[in-house]
Amino acid sequence: MEFLKEYLDYLILGILGLMSFVLVWMVVERYLYFRKVELDAFTSEDSLNIALTQHLTIISSIGSNAPYVGLLGTVLGILITFYDIGQGGAIEPSAIMLGLALALKATALGLVVAIPAILFYNALLRRVEVLQARWRDRRSAN
Repeated sequence: MEFLKEYLDYLILGILGLMSFVLVWMVVERYLYFRKVELDAFTSEDSLNIALTQHLTIISSIGSNAPYVGLLGTVLGILITFYDIGQGGAIEPSAIMLGLALALKATALGLVVAIPAILFYNALLRRVEVLQARWRDRRSAN
C-alpha cells in the first residue's frame, strides 16, 4: 500500500502524459498527411479510405479511455485515503477532504486529455469525409 501511496500520482500522470504525447503526435501526423495527400494517386476508394483513416483509431481510443485512466487514479486515491483513515484511528474532516480532493485531480486530468482527443478525432474524421468526396468528384468528372 505504501508503494501505491507514494507513486500513484506519478503513475497516473505518466500514463496520461504518454497518452497526450501520442495524441499530439498522431494529430500532427494526420494534419500534415492531409495537407500533402495526392488524391489522384489512389485508384480505389478502399485504398484511399485506408490511407486517410490510418491512426484515427489511436486518437479515438485515447479519447475514450483517458477518462477511465483518470477514474482509476481517483478510485485508488480514495482507497488510499480510506486506508489511511482506518489506520489512523482519529478521523479529521480536513484530512479526508484533502485526500479526496487530491484523488479527484486524476479524473480531471483524464478529462483534460479526453476532450481535446475527441475534438481532434471529429475534426480529422470530417477532413477524411471531405477528401473522400473530392476523390469521388474527380473520379466522376473523368
